[in-house]
Amino acid sequence: MIMQTALLGLLHQRYGGTCQVVGAGPWNPSIFLGHPDVAQCWTLPRHAPFPLTRQWLQLVRALRQSAPAPIYVSEYQYRQLPRVKRLLATSGIDMRRCVFIDEEPGEKGHWVDALLRLGARTPAALQAADYPLPADYRRCAPRLAVLPRERRERDAWLRARGWFGRPIVLVQPGNHRSMSPRRRRRWRNRDDKAWPVERWRELLHAIERRLPNAVLVLRGAVEEIPMLEAMRAAIGLESLQVAGLELRPLFALTEAAHSMISVDTGPAHAAAALGLPVVVLYGAGPQAVWLPRSASGSPVLGLGGPPQSDRADRISVRAVLDAWECLLAYRAGRIGTVPAAHMALTAADQS
Repeated sequence: MIMQTALLGLLHQRYGGTCQVVGAGPWNPSIFLGHPDVAQCWTLPRHAPFPLTRQWLQLVRALRQSAPAPIYVSEYQYRQLPRVKRLLATSGIDMRRCVFIDEEPGEKGHWVDALLRLGARTPAALQAADYPLPADYRRCAPRLAVLPRERRERDAWLRARGWFGRPIVLVQPGNHRSMSPRRRRRWRNRDDKAWPVERWRELLHAIERRLPNAVLVLRGAVEEIPMLEAMRAAIGLESLQVAGLELRPLFALTEAAHSMISVDTGPAHAAAALGLPVVVLYGAGPQAVWLPRSASGSPVLGLGGPPQSDRADRISVRAVLDAWECLLAYRAGRIGTVPAAHMALTAADQS
């Protein structure tokens, strides 16, 4: 959903109005809160029948009242797309207002590029000449917003911990497979995104030597705090902290941080969308599809992933440290951009 904001920015520019977003999952209102391209966010259940929700009738009414505005459908999963099409049919709208991403033939490539190609298409009910594309629309990238109130609360939170004014390096070691003990047991030997704790220990000790005034923060969902506390004990650094944050406090902290090192998961996309330099470790997911993008031009360095490897635990500590030191040089102003050679380190740097 964070990558969807690239599409929303394009549609806002093209049609001149903010967007109404309809999505599944309880986190969507938090993602789009205060976003300049979003007028309203509708949240539906991922599995339960739509008509059983409280928002059903309001959403159907909103779809009808939005005529003749275009409707862009970026859902492509075979289990969810039929439900979306039934929702549209039930609302009784003119289906010529709709454009579907699944109708585009061939490989989609990077997900942001696929979304921008979707936004460049025009529904049959409208004339493309009436809604010209911005000249630089291919440069649209994900963005997130942080509210002034959230910044004030974040700064007070940092001052209370003695972290205000110090460089904060965020570390995201978990993903959706580590959200609970049951999931961790299920994915113990199959989690291609997991990086061994002994490598996190070696890496973070090296970062502390390189940036001794930094606060190193193991970040995760509230459900992951026991796992993160166990990691902190195993790593054995006095400067290492644990923070279990919900999305909005995470966005505010990310905006103020120095850099992030993350496995391939949502907070890495949030970091890039908020302009935070980030290193991302990949398992089986290809960077060519999932590497985060930054609208501000902040560095996003990907390591691993096909074709180099299909497990994050094949990435060496040296490769991650080298990539993070590129972010350190960027922050210090020693380089204006990260050298292209570091944008996708090869298998020669990995073990």
